[in-house]
Amino acid sequence: MKKIFLFSLTVLSVFSVFAQSENMVKFTAKISNRNSDTLVIRGANKFLQIIPIDATGVFSASFEAPKGFYQIFDGKESSTLYLKPSSELNLTLDANEFDETIVYKGKGVNESNFLAQNALKEERFGKEAFSKEVNEFNVLFESKKKSDLEAIQKGDFDPEFKTKILNSIDNNNKYILQMYESVSKANKLVGKPSPDFNFENHKGGKTKLSDLKGKYVYIDVWATWCGPCRQEIPYLQKIEEKYEGKNIVFVSISIDVKKDYEKWKKLVTDKNLGGIQLLADNDWNSEFVVKYGITGIPRFILIGPDGNIVNSDAERPSDSLLQEKLDTLLQ
Repeated sequence: MKKIFLFSLTVLSVFSVFAQSENMVKFTAKISNRNSDTLVIRGANKFLQIIPIDATGVFSASFEAPKGFYQIFDGKESSTLYLKPSSELNLTLDANEFDETIVYKGKGVNESNFLAQNALKEERFGKEAFSKEVNEFNVLFESKKKSDLEAIQKGDFDPEFKTKILNSIDNNNKYILQMYESVSKANKLVGKPSPDFNFENHKGGKTKLSDLKGKYVYIDVWATWCGPCRQEIPYLQKIEEKYEGKNIVFVSISIDVKKDYEKWKKLVTDKNLGGIQLLADNDWNSEFVVKYGITGIPRFILIGPDGNIVNSDAERPSDSLLQEKLDTLLQ
């Protein structure tokens, strides 16, 4: 599932922790199709709580946690939750449908349920609204803003939580408008010739995009410092393996700055990264990056054998829709 953006990420940008309390938080989780035998909860001030699975298949722990926003990670995906002293959270979810199935029951769970449901709502809004023309987008956007405000104001939430969420609305709405502008620009590129590049190849020499004409080209724009980029690596390696011998090449373009050149060289070697590994000539300011309007990574691009753009903001390797797309194109 491609996460276009999450409201909860805006909340995380204003991570805060309130007064310490000796009251404990009780947390349990029952996860179907789990990705790991441990759950990790992270928070501000280097807060870290690792919860291993027990013999009954349940994640369970009691721990002290200041009131505030936290992120829970299952080894593959993550979600934001809100912890308060004396809370008792019982989480259930199916990791195969991570965002869609998150449910908290117990004491002090309203805030966490709101965050989980709103993240899903934001994702669905992006999928529906970002493909619309500007007038239709504006109608949907205004309706969304009104609905969001009502949900927050009428909800039975901790006052400090409500204040933080309300304060984040403007930033979140600005982010949505920026995303819409970026996606609209990307959509206008489809069917047009792709900008070319001529970048250093990890194996030596330089590689041009035009050298690859005649094959589909799936491009991963990334950097060594980008956590979400590195999370996609195992999925990309599986994609590369599945389509080996097919009429497609996989190109990874690092936008690391010059001072991280050796770091890029070492990571590609240590991780045994496949495909064609390139380094952009001027990081974010490289002509290829600028012409695609890339302002965030990872960014994936699919180019056809004729050199024209098939998708300027393609699905990630971790998204099952990518394989469906490639199976259709390469059959």
